[in-house]
Amino acid sequence: MTGEFSETWLGLREPADAAARAADLVGLLPGPVRTIRDLGCGTGSLGRWLAPQLPAPQHWVMADRDPALLTYAAANMPFDDVTVEVALGDVTDLTADDLAEADLVTCSALLDLLTEVEVGSLAAACAASKTPALFTLSVAGEVTLEPAQPADKSVEAAFNAHQRRVEGGRRLLGPDAPEAAKVAFEKAGATVFTRPSAWRLGPDMPELTAEWLRGWVAAAREQSPDLQLDDYLRGRLADLPRATVGHVDLLAIFD
Repeated sequence: MTGEFSETWLGLREPADAAARAADLVGLLPGPVRTIRDLGCGTGSLGRWLAPQLPAPQHWVMADRDPALLTYAAANMPFDDVTVEVALGDVTDLTADDLAEADLVTCSALLDLLTEVEVGSLAAACAASKTPALFTLSVAGEVTLEPAQPADKSVEAAFNAHQRRVEGGRRLLGPDAPEAAKVAFEKAGATVFTRPSAWRLGPDMPELTAEWLRGWVAAAREQSPDLQLDDYLRGRLADLPRATVGHVDLLAIFD
């Protein structure tokens, strides 16, 4: 894959992300929403999806630990009456004070990269500031390929184990993130809504589907080097399958 957080990969996946997100959750947001803090904003793709669905004017605080991505995100919110500022830092450092002026906190494809404790801290910060949270596209660990092949389930299991790996002393949630976030926010006093938000890939999106397959198989290989996947990947790339890649969107609202 072209770097998990590279502009190339994030740009490639943006249309699939936009199509997958559960737009009905936006309609459940308590208003007014004027100031939005986007955690791990990447290139700003979530902002480009969400901003047109919210009333103007809006002010976005784009937060990320990558200065290059922050620069790109700030320069690519092409909407009237939308202003942007950037905040360099890690989502794990977020406090209630950071959310004091926010009407909404968002993220996309981020929770699965956190630990259970970090998600709990995130929920606590939102609860302390009474800030609604809209967190989209958390990995759910469910992949369906059509036509199916016998090796699919072995790759899926190895990939999911890789997503739950210990990295720098931190055990990542991976596909356990949607349930962990739901539990954490409910424990913090929120009303929580969840929706499936699966990617729909296939031959009509050849570049993204091929890159996703390469990354999916590479992670499985890293986790389980004994898996013999050269022929599997070669065959899948030669005749791209239709793929449903499970994600979950979550909305948490505090009274």
